[in-house]
Amino acid sequence: MSSKQSAPKSARKSTRDARGSRDGEKSHTPAAPEPAGPRPGRLTAAAVLTALEGVTLLIGGVYLLVMGFAGKPDSPQQAEMLAVTVLALAVLPLAAARGLWQRKRWSRGPAMITQLMALPVAWTLGNAGGGLIAAGVVLALVAVGTLALLVNPTATEALGIGPRES
Repeated sequence: MSSKQSAPKSARKSTRDARGSRDGEKSHTPAAPEPAGPRPGRLTAAAVLTALEGVTLLIGGVYLLVMGFAGKPDSPQQAEMLAVTVLALAVLPLAAARGLWQRKRWSRGPAMITQLMALPVAWTLGNAGGGLIAAGVVLALVAVGTLALLVNPTATEALGIGPRES
């Protein structure tokens, strides 16, 4: 008689862990509930502004890539590496914007990091002089405005982030 046939199913003991799953089974935690109601305007604005920053980085990265190949840079390797770096940096705000649009809780952190990274860039642009001063001012206003939208209680509540219960 095999070990499976030694005892009826109802008489077999199974060991369960603290989550209630049997040994060897994967426990599936329930997904976070979908947020109810329409997306607040503040969260929509934060998603759009974050996406705008990501698209701007993407366009800048493509421009640098094309100019690295087609132009005559002093160091083609540095030009291409800068282009690849800017393209890689474009992924963070674009992913965060998509998450904000879909009201994903995780997206607030990357969106805030993007805005905090934009502030020193805005300062540098503002100190560069010429037309870059205007670009620095616009970038600073967008970054500070988006940060204000992201910490707003309406937006945090829509993302399912609230005060911790003690």
